[in-house]
Order: sequence, then structure tokens, then C-alpha cells
Amino acid sequence: MDTQSLTYLFVGLSFALYIGIAIWSRAQSTNDFYIAGKGVNPVANGMATAADWMSAASFISMAGLIAFLGKDGSVYLMGWTGGYVLLALLLAPYLRKFGQYTVPDFIGTRYYSNAARLVAVICLIFVSFTYVAGQMRGVGIVFSRFLEVDINLGVVIGMCIVFFYAVLGGMKGITYTQVAQYCVLIFAYLVPAIFISILVTGNPVPQLGFGDTLVDSSTYLLDKLDQVTTELGFNAYTENSKSKIDIFCITAALMFGTAGLPHVIVRFFTVPKVSDARKSAGYALIFIAILYSTAPAVSAFARINFIDSVQNVEYQSSPEWFQNWEDIGLIAWKDKNEDGLIQYSAGDALEGTKPKFVEGEGNYGERLVSNPANQSNSNEVYIDRDIMVLANPEIAKLPGWVIALVAAGALAAALSTAAGLLLVISASVSHDLLKKTFMPKITEKQELLYARYSAAVAILVAGLFGIYPPGFVAQVVAFAFGLAASTIFPALFLGIFYKRLNMQGAIAGMLSGLIFTSSYIIYFKFINIELNSVQHWFLGISPEGIGFIGMLINIVIALTVSNFYSKPPEYVYEMVDDIRRP
Repeated sequence: MDTQSLTYLFVGLSFALYIGIAIWSRAQSTNDFYIAGKGVNPVANGMATAADWMSAASFISMAGLIAFLGKDGSVYLMGWTGGYVLLALLLAPYLRKFGQYTVPDFIGTRYYSNAARLVAVICLIFVSFTYVAGQMRGVGIVFSRFLEVDINLGVVIGMCIVFFYAVLGGMKGITYTQVAQYCVLIFAYLVPAIFISILVTGNPVPQLGFGDTLVDSSTYLLDKLDQVTTELGFNAYTENSKSKIDIFCITAALMFGTAGLPHVIVRFFTVPKVSDARKSAGYALIFIAILYSTAPAVSAFARINFIDSVQNVEYQSSPEWFQNWEDIGLIAWKDKNEDGLIQYSAGDALEGTKPKFVEGEGNYGERLVSNPANQSNSNEVYIDRDIMVLANPEIAKLPGWVIALVAAGALAAALSTAAGLLLVISASVSHDLLKKTFMPKITEKQELLYARYSAAVAILVAGLFGIYPPGFVAQVVAFAFGLAASTIFPALFLGIFYKRLNMQGAIAGMLSGLIFTSSYIIYFKFINIELNSVQHWFLGISPEGIGFIGMLINIVIALTVSNFYSKPPEYVYEMVDDIRRP
């Protein structure tokens, strides 16, 4: 069976499994739809949390970022895993003891205000849609390359699958679907990593192969990468180019953003007991570490294999994988010196910002810098970072079934997180906006119906983000973390550990964090792109790390404003004492 047929088979079987689970675990009540009836085993919830967490950014884009950024990319590893420690210690058990359905539900109750609830919903929707944009782009990339359908049609197919099991099964259906998706994605990530580790270093354990010598050589893999990347004009692979303050802020933004992501927090509402919430966080961290400890090795293997595969190769005889990705516009080549050879080196390959690839209107190759007046920009190759994990098995010439498995795993990663995010959006609309704010008299049956309608609308909006993506996957997701860190995390953390914080302080803090962080990101990433450099950043902090500063602004303003208004009611003090009591 050829690779294309195997891909259809693997993806088709995985989709059938997800739909079957959704039918089996269909939600019958709002309790099932929002929090799976609070009956999920901690181990299963740990796997579901890991799948919910390890999105297209983790599966598809993180290793690609590290492959091209080298040591600078370690901020994603440290930030995204470190955030789980904060979540397990500072938020998960307390929010589970609170015992409601959503994050805005806690904020609205803790700050005794529908206005605070409304601001929390706005922040949550802002974060969730920013995050889901990256997932739908990942779905489109996988479908367009491996199933040979138009990228927009791929997004629509992904929308239909998510619509079915999210709208039908709710949190109950999504939970058990995500357990299956975790098994698929982790198997799909590890199998090619083990294969390639053996081919590159002779070591079957990727984590050990990362620090091992190359096959038939006494040279270590990382030493070889340092040598090759510096020869091509890049920074050494194992050295930082970012400033320490930017590394610190990006890592902090990712950590606190992780602890503030609503679709991850709500997973801890689904277990029977408070102690199970802590156990779930521990299991999730173990399941996540399996992939995250493998990612640096995958990144190094991908970078060295990519360079070896294309450097100084005649374009007419370029590898099949190169031509496959070139056909959908995610790799492009321009023969600047007209020697017919592919020459990859440091320098921006594209003129201006990355244009959107439009089928039938030429690919990126027609927009590559064509006149290398400055010889330091003699790079002839544009490569989209999001494809490195997906292309890695092809570059290494692994069997077709491995390539098909990676496609199924990438879809599992993107769809699992997209479903969790969309459910959080629908719950916030139906429960917090309608039931708790504007339509308090609706019945449970009506609320469940509105929740399903909300999920359907959210999926349509998410599909538009997939068709018109605002950036590459991990970049968009990093912004979502910054927004979560600067809006949701301070409100939750202070709400649990600072009883004096009142309604006015919480609202002012959330709005200030949202406005500052989103304005900074939009200014440098969408308005004045040419100014997006360390010389123009505030204190040298990049848009990816500005969420940490937004979080500090949130906390300072929240505490300051609180002092100008009266203390919260006595029952709020009692509630906070209760959720903090072991």
C-alpha cells in the first residue's frame, strides 16, 4: 500500500474512533456537557489534559521553532512545562474545590459581580480564539500536504469532525476522545523520533541520541550542528542570541499563561475530588514530559537532515519531499546566483513580510529576494517552520506507514486542543453570559441547547481563522499565552490568595492587562512590522514575552484600585477561606 493510501487509512480510522467515542459518551445534561459529570478518573484526566495541552504548537511547530532558533527555542520547553507546576500548586485544587463549571464562573462569584464575569468572558474568548487560530492552521497544513486536498477544504473537514464530537459529546465526549488522541499523537511523535535517532546516532533513545555522536563518526551531533550552522552564517545552534531579559520574560509569560489557560484549567473541574485534581496535574506532567523531552532531539535531527538533504543539491534532482512541500507553497527556492544549485544560508528569503500563498497565483518562490546586493543575504530557500516535524520522516526516507502515522498524530494534536478551546468558549457564552447574566430563567435543557449552538458558532469562527491564519502556529499560540498571563492568571491567583481584592480592582486589572498586552502585540506584529526589532521593543522585550509585563501591570493596578474601594462582602472572605481549607 502506498503512502497516500496509508495516510487515508490511518486518518480515517482515527476519525472513526473519535466519532464512535463521541456517540458512546454523548452528554445528557449540562453537568456532562460542561465538566463530564465530575466522574473522570485522574489517570484518564491526565491523558486528556496532556492531549488538550499538546496542541498543534507542541506537535507541529515547537520542534520546528527549536530547529531554527536553537538554544533560543528552549524558552518554549521551559515555559510550557514549568507552567504546569504553577497550575498544580496554585490553582487546580482550589478551583476544583470551588466546584463550578467555568473560569468566568469563579471570577464572577469571587468578585461578586456580573461585570467581572463579563470582562472574564471577553478575556477568555480573546485568548481562546487567538489560540484556536494556530490549531486550525495546523489542521489545514496536514490536510493540504498529506491528503492532497485544498488547504481550505482541509480546515472545513477538520471543523466538521470537531463539530460532531464537541457539540454531541460536550466535555464528557471530548475527555474520552482526548484520551484516544493522546495515544495517537504520542505514538506518532515517538516512532519517527526513534527511527531517526537510530539512523543519525545509532542510539534508539532520542533523548540520549540528542547528546550522542553521529553514526560512523566521533563528532557529537550538537558539535556538528554548531559547525554547520555557523558555516552557513547562523548563530551557533547551542548559543543564545536573545537577551537574558527577553528569555526571562518569554519563559515567564509562557509559564503564567499556561496556568491561566481556561481550557486547561477546566479539565480539573472534571475529577471527583480535590485530591484527584492534584493527581491529574501530576499524571499530565508525566504524559507531557514524554513528548517534551523528545522535542529537542527531533529538532536537532530535523535541522541536520534538512541541511544535508538540500545543501548544494541540483534543483532538477532535488528530493521528492522538497518538491511535495514546494507544491503547496511551504518551501520555495530562488536561484539567485543562477548556478542551478540549492543554497541555504542565513538571511531573510522573502521581500517584506511573509505573503499568503494563493493557489493559482504563484508561490513564495516568485516573492523571494531576487537580487542579493548584500551578500550576507544570499539565502535561496524559504521554509515554513511549521513543516519540520511533518517533513522529518520524509527527509529521513522512513517507510510510508510512519509518514501516515505522523499525519494522523498531527491531526489528533490540533483537533484535541481545538475541541477543548471551543467547548470553553461555548460554556462561557451559554453558562456565564446567558444563564448567569442575561437569561437567568432558562431551563437546563435550554442551556444545553444554547451551549451546542454556541459551540457550532465558535467552530465556524475558528474555521475562518484556519482559512485566514494570522501567523505560524507556535507564534500565534505564544501570543495566546501572553494574553492569558496578563488577564486571567492574576485574577485567579489573587482571587485565591488575596482576600482583600475587590470587584473594582479585579476588573481594572484584567482590562489593563488585556489592553496593554494586545496593543503591544498588534502594534509590532500587524501595524508597524518594520519596527519589530530589539531596538524598538520596550526594555528589549519581544511581543512573545510582553505578557509577563502585562501580568505585572494587571497585579499592580488591581491592588492599587482595590485600596480606593470598600472591602469585599464577608461571604467572599468565607468562600476564599473555604476553598483554601484542605
